[in-house]
Amino acid sequence: MSSATRTTATEPSAPAPVRARRGAARLIDPGLAAAAGVLLYLSFPPRPLWWLALPAFALLGHVLHRRRPRAAFGLGLLAGLGFMLPLLVWTGEEVGPVPWLALATAEALLIALGCLGIALVTRAPLWPVWGAAVWVTAEAVRARAPFGGFPWGKIAFGQADGVFLPLAAVGGTPLLSFAVVLCGFGLYAVLRQLREGRRRPLVAALTVLVPVAGALAARPLVDDGPEDGTATAAVIQGNVPRAGFDFNAQRRAVLDNHARRTVQLANDVRAGRVPKPDFVVWPENSSDLDPYAESDAYAVIDNAVKAVGVPVSIGSVVAPTTGPLRNTQILWDPQRGPVATYDKRHIQPFGEYIPMRSVARVFSSDVDRVRRDFGPGKVPGVFTMSGSRVGLVTCYEAAFDDAVRDTVRAGAQVISVPSNNATFGRSEMTYQQLAMSRVRAVEHSRSVLVPVTSGVSAVIRPDGQIVRQTKMFTPDALVETIPLRSSVTPATRLGAWPEYALVALAALGLGWSAAFTARARRRTP
Repeated sequence: MSSATRTTATEPSAPAPVRARRGAARLIDPGLAAAAGVLLYLSFPPRPLWWLALPAFALLGHVLHRRRPRAAFGLGLLAGLGFMLPLLVWTGEEVGPVPWLALATAEALLIALGCLGIALVTRAPLWPVWGAAVWVTAEAVRARAPFGGFPWGKIAFGQADGVFLPLAAVGGTPLLSFAVVLCGFGLYAVLRQLREGRRRPLVAALTVLVPVAGALAARPLVDDGPEDGTATAAVIQGNVPRAGFDFNAQRRAVLDNHARRTVQLANDVRAGRVPKPDFVVWPENSSDLDPYAESDAYAVIDNAVKAVGVPVSIGSVVAPTTGPLRNTQILWDPQRGPVATYDKRHIQPFGEYIPMRSVARVFSSDVDRVRRDFGPGKVPGVFTMSGSRVGLVTCYEAAFDDAVRDTVRAGAQVISVPSNNATFGRSEMTYQQLAMSRVRAVEHSRSVLVPVTSGVSAVIRPDGQIVRQTKMFTPDALVETIPLRSSVTPATRLGAWPEYALVALAALGLGWSAAFTARARRRTP
């Protein structure tokens, strides 16, 4: 065989290493998109790593910049899965992986749609502004659909320890999310301009500096001084016999635990170990026995309330003879017994009621654990307890802007977020929800009390700081003097308008993108 023949025979294999490198390079951006999602997850509690949201959005800006729609959707889906799969793993704590995977995937798909929109606006001038508005628009959609929405994972809820938190008092969670996303996209825009050798990256730098300056300027709005005096509140955590859904089969034991811890508090007050509270709050589901129908449950609650001698808010399940169940907070007076109620308004799909039950059963038989659906209440709940106006926001409702805002507008001087996290064991869920309450405290400038059946219960000041908290699965009582406040923040006053404005801003950016694309097509032969 000649030398020329040998050379020709080996030539086809020469480009192979080049093809391999190109194949590996195609995996870089998907990997970066997934990494951006994981960084977002790591920025959420219980880790105080709020700042990781900034490099997360810088990475996301890099992979979405000027992408075609289909590629942007795929990369957004990877980012959404990297974020939502670990963030929501607690939803499968007792029911297995199917509900968790279904919920995380549904949320990731909505995030992917938002990322598609972000890619479309990256050709526009000042695209970080339009892109951040599109992200907030996607959060607004997730908070409303499907089945009433699922706002878990709002970027704002990971910022309870962050420098941007004061912005919650200006424009609520939408503005807080917008500032964080804008700053992250702005970081990428600055780095891109510097890398490309542009001489004037000042405009891009403003997308970083303006949200930071806005947060610093908003700090005076974060005030925890008493405007209407103070009150001494007690938060009861009675604990459950064991974690998981089985605690529901031990309803009397759960009630006894909370009654016993309340009586112990009364004994501590008489012994001078703690000050006497003006009022006491129990968690959601602290009495799953209906005291209106169960005389024994009524007696246990009444004895505990009489022992402590002050009004108590009791979390109960009320079972009317007809119609749906009610997740109810009952105001129990030591002399008059039950005198007022609040029915939870935002009830949890697939937890407190089962939409499309026959379809859901195909995926998981656990839907039949909910034998009788709960029904939603209609009006905000504010209890007058020893002269203090205590607003009720039950568990899941803390994730919804309107539920908390309506309660403050109804006159609440302090907010109580009674919750039941026992079904989620020692997962991160309780810390994620606690962070929501911290953000709500700053958003509306109110103290927030968080009584939880099994932990973590807490007392939060209007500046978002936790002053007292319990350990998980440990009976306890937190007694703390808190400021009462009646003024309203700009966020409370403006309501949903900041969110509407950001949605309109996103629409303008998408409209510009559509017009730009149409012009480009007309110019192209």
